[in-house]
Amino acid sequence: MNDFGLYLVITNPKVGYAKCAEAAVKAGVKIIQLRMKHASREDILREAREMRKVTAGTDTLFIVNDVPSIASEVEADGVHVGQDDIPPSLIRARYPEIKIVGLSTHSLAQSLASNTEDVDYIGVGPVYATPTKDIPDPTLGLETMAKMTASTSRPAVAIGGIDFERLKDVVKAGAKNFAVVRAVCQSENPYEAITRLQEIYLAR
Repeated sequence: MNDFGLYLVITNPKVGYAKCAEAAVKAGVKIIQLRMKHASREDILREAREMRKVTAGTDTLFIVNDVPSIASEVEADGVHVGQDDIPPSLIRARYPEIKIVGLSTHSLAQSLASNTEDVDYIGVGPVYATPTKDIPDPTLGLETMAKMTASTSRPAVAIGGIDFERLKDVVKAGAKNFAVVRAVCQSENPYEAITRLQEIYLAR
Protein backbone atom coordinates (compact mmCIF):
# COMPACT_ATOMS: atom_id res chain seq x y z
CA MET A 1 0.00 0.00 0.00
CA ASN A 2 1.59 3.22 -1.14
CA ASP A 3 0.20 5.38 -3.91
CA PHE A 4 -3.19 3.92 -4.74
CA GLY A 5 -5.08 7.08 -5.67
CA LEU A 6 -8.80 6.84 -5.08
CA TYR A 7 -10.05 5.29 -1.84
CA LEU A 8 -13.83 4.99 -2.16
CA VAL A 9 -15.92 5.24 1.01
CA ILE A 10 -19.37 3.85 0.25
CA THR A 11 -22.13 5.41 2.34
CA ASN A 12 -25.81 5.48 1.34
CA PRO A 13 -25.12 5.05 -2.38
CA LYS A 14 -28.01 5.89 -4.68
CA VAL A 15 -27.56 2.68 -6.66
CA GLY A 16 -27.09 0.41 -3.61
CA TYR A 17 -23.96 -0.85 -1.89
CA ALA A 18 -23.25 -3.90 -4.07
CA LYS A 19 -23.76 -2.03 -7.35
CA CYS A 20 -21.53 0.81 -6.21
CA ALA A 21 -18.87 -1.75 -5.24
CA GLU A 22 -19.23 -3.41 -8.65
CA ALA A 23 -18.61 -0.05 -10.36
CA ALA A 24 -15.48 0.45 -8.24
CA VAL A 25 -14.10 -2.98 -9.08
CA LYS A 26 -14.83 -2.43 -12.76
CA ALA A 27 -12.98 0.90 -12.65
CA GLY A 28 -9.98 -0.65 -10.92
CA VAL A 29 -10.32 1.15 -7.58
CA LYS A 30 -7.72 -0.29 -5.23
CA ILE A 31 -9.58 0.19 -1.93
CA ILE A 32 -13.25 0.51 -1.01
CA GLN A 33 -14.72 0.95 2.45
CA LEU A 34 -18.18 0.15 3.74
CA ARG A 35 -19.32 2.88 6.11
CA MET A 36 -22.83 2.67 7.59
CA LYS A 37 -23.07 4.98 10.59
CA HIS A 38 -26.05 4.33 12.88
CA ALA A 39 -27.05 1.16 11.01
CA SER A 40 -27.79 -2.04 12.91
CA ARG A 41 -25.14 -4.74 13.08
CA GLU A 42 -27.45 -6.96 11.05
CA ASP A 43 -27.73 -4.39 8.24
CA ILE A 44 -23.98 -3.74 8.18
CA LEU A 45 -23.27 -7.46 8.12
CA ARG A 46 -25.69 -8.01 5.23
CA GLU A 47 -24.10 -5.31 3.07
CA ALA A 48 -20.59 -6.39 4.07
CA ARG A 49 -21.27 -9.93 2.90
CA GLU A 50 -22.52 -8.67 -0.46
CA MET A 51 -19.54 -6.35 -0.92
CA ARG A 52 -17.15 -9.16 0.01
CA LYS A 53 -18.71 -11.26 -2.75
CA VAL A 54 -18.16 -8.42 -5.21
CA THR A 55 -14.52 -7.87 -4.24
CA ALA A 56 -13.48 -11.50 -3.69
CA GLY A 57 -10.84 -12.58 -6.18
CA THR A 58 -10.29 -9.03 -7.48
CA ASP A 59 -7.52 -6.48 -6.99
CA THR A 60 -9.86 -4.28 -4.93
CA LEU A 61 -9.29 -4.38 -1.18
CA PHE A 62 -12.41 -4.33 0.99
CA ILE A 63 -12.36 -2.40 4.29
CA VAL A 64 -15.12 -2.29 6.92
CA ASN A 65 -15.49 0.90 8.93
CA ASP A 66 -15.47 0.81 12.75
CA VAL A 67 -16.47 -2.84 13.40
CA PRO A 68 -13.56 -5.31 13.42
CA SER A 69 -15.84 -8.21 14.39
CA ILE A 70 -17.79 -7.77 11.15
CA ALA A 71 -14.59 -7.35 9.14
CA SER A 72 -13.41 -10.65 10.61
CA GLU A 73 -16.73 -12.43 10.07
CA VAL A 74 -16.98 -11.59 6.36
CA GLU A 75 -13.22 -12.05 5.82
CA ALA A 76 -12.73 -8.46 4.72
CA ASP A 77 -9.21 -7.32 3.94
CA GLY A 78 -9.22 -4.75 6.70
CA VAL A 79 -10.92 -2.42 9.13
CA HIS A 80 -10.78 1.35 9.54
CA VAL A 81 -11.15 2.95 12.98
CA GLY A 82 -11.25 6.41 14.48
CA GLN A 83 -9.34 7.92 17.38
CA ASP A 84 -12.06 6.94 19.87
CA ASP A 85 -12.61 3.40 18.60
CA ILE A 86 -10.86 0.18 19.58
CA PRO A 87 -7.08 0.82 19.44
CA PRO A 88 -5.18 -0.72 16.51
CA SER A 89 -2.99 -2.76 18.89
CA LEU A 90 -6.08 -4.43 20.36
CA ILE A 91 -7.45 -5.14 16.89
CA ARG A 92 -4.19 -6.87 16.01
CA ALA A 93 -4.34 -8.92 19.21
CA ARG A 94 -8.00 -9.91 18.99
CA TYR A 95 -8.34 -10.27 15.24
CA PRO A 96 -4.98 -11.41 13.84
CA GLU A 97 -6.75 -12.51 10.65
CA ILE A 98 -7.47 -8.88 9.73
CA LYS A 99 -4.59 -7.90 7.48
CA ILE A 100 -5.09 -4.15 7.17
CA VAL A 101 -5.85 -1.59 9.87
CA GLY A 102 -6.46 2.06 8.98
CA LEU A 103 -6.72 4.97 11.42
CA SER A 104 -8.33 8.40 11.08
CA THR A 105 -6.22 11.40 12.10
CA HIS A 106 -7.44 14.97 12.52
CA SER A 107 -4.37 16.92 13.67
CA LEU A 108 -0.63 17.09 13.20
CA ALA A 109 -0.14 15.53 16.64
CA GLN A 110 -2.28 12.55 15.66
CA SER A 111 -0.54 12.04 12.31
CA LEU A 112 2.84 12.15 14.06
CA ALA A 113 1.60 9.65 16.64
CA SER A 114 0.60 7.27 13.84
CA ASN A 115 4.29 6.58 13.26
CA THR A 116 4.29 4.50 16.44
CA GLU A 117 0.86 2.92 15.87
CA ASP A 118 0.49 -0.54 14.34
CA VAL A 119 -1.47 0.76 11.34
CA ASP A 120 -1.12 0.29 7.59
CA TYR A 121 -2.39 3.70 6.51
CA ILE A 122 -4.00 6.83 7.96
CA GLY A 123 -6.86 9.03 6.93
CA VAL A 124 -6.09 12.76 7.03
CA GLY A 125 -9.07 15.02 7.36
CA PRO A 126 -11.44 16.60 7.03
CA VAL A 127 -9.61 18.66 4.43
CA TYR A 128 -12.80 20.59 3.67
CA ALA A 129 -16.08 20.86 5.55
CA THR A 130 -18.23 17.76 5.13
CA PRO A 131 -21.76 16.80 6.23
CA THR A 132 -21.03 13.07 6.45
CA LYS A 133 -20.32 13.16 10.20
CA ASP A 134 -22.80 14.04 12.96
CA ILE A 135 -20.12 15.92 14.91
CA PRO A 136 -17.56 17.09 12.34
CA ASP A 137 -13.91 17.43 13.26
CA PRO A 138 -12.35 20.87 12.65
CA THR A 139 -11.56 21.48 8.99
CA LEU A 140 -7.85 21.16 8.27
CA GLY A 141 -7.37 23.05 5.02
CA LEU A 142 -4.74 22.22 2.42
CA GLU A 143 -1.72 23.52 4.33
CA THR A 144 -2.31 21.43 7.46
CA MET A 145 -3.25 18.44 5.32
CA ALA A 146 0.10 18.73 3.55
CA LYS A 147 2.00 18.94 6.86
CA MET A 148 0.18 15.90 8.23
CA THR A 149 0.78 13.87 5.09
CA ALA A 150 4.49 14.72 5.21
CA SER A 151 4.73 13.92 8.93
CA THR A 152 3.82 10.25 8.71
CA SER A 153 5.70 7.24 7.41
CA ARG A 154 2.37 5.56 6.68
CA PRO A 155 0.47 5.95 3.41
CA ALA A 156 -1.90 8.88 3.94
CA VAL A 157 -5.37 9.35 2.47
CA ALA A 158 -6.79 12.86 2.29
CA ILE A 159 -10.52 12.87 3.08
CA GLY A 160 -13.34 15.32 3.67
CA GLY A 161 -15.33 17.33 1.14
CA ILE A 162 -13.15 16.32 -1.81
CA ASP A 163 -15.00 16.53 -5.13
CA PHE A 164 -14.30 16.99 -8.84
CA GLU A 165 -13.47 20.68 -8.47
CA ARG A 166 -11.31 20.39 -5.35
CA LEU A 167 -9.34 17.27 -6.26
CA LYS A 168 -6.75 19.15 -8.34
CA ASP A 169 -5.90 21.43 -5.40
CA VAL A 170 -5.69 18.47 -3.01
CA VAL A 171 -3.26 16.63 -5.28
CA LYS A 172 -1.27 19.81 -5.94
CA ALA A 173 -0.92 20.27 -2.17
CA GLY A 174 0.81 16.90 -1.92
CA ALA A 175 -1.87 14.27 -1.41
CA LYS A 176 -0.96 11.03 -3.16
CA ASN A 177 -4.18 9.29 -2.13
CA PHE A 178 -7.66 10.70 -1.64
CA ALA A 179 -11.03 9.48 -0.41
CA VAL A 180 -14.44 10.53 -1.62
CA VAL A 181 -17.96 9.76 -0.46
CA ARG A 182 -20.64 11.99 -1.94
CA ALA A 183 -18.98 12.57 -5.32
CA VAL A 184 -19.57 8.90 -6.13
CA CYS A 185 -22.31 7.75 -3.77
CA GLN A 186 -24.74 10.48 -4.78
CA SER A 187 -24.28 9.70 -8.47
CA GLU A 188 -26.76 7.64 -10.49
CA ASN A 189 -23.73 6.44 -12.48
CA PRO A 190 -20.95 5.68 -10.00
CA TYR A 191 -18.69 4.14 -12.63
CA GLU A 192 -18.74 7.38 -14.61
CA ALA A 193 -18.08 9.43 -11.46
CA ILE A 194 -15.19 7.19 -10.47
CA THR A 195 -13.52 7.30 -13.88
CA ARG A 196 -13.86 11.10 -13.96
CA LEU A 197 -12.09 11.35 -10.59
CA GLN A 198 -9.39 8.95 -11.75
CA GLU A 199 -8.79 11.05 -14.87
CA ILE A 200 -8.38 14.21 -12.78
CA TYR A 201 -5.97 12.39 -10.45
CA LEU A 202 -3.88 10.94 -13.28
CA ALA A 203 -3.62 14.32 -15.00
CA ARG A 204 -1.73 15.73 -11.99
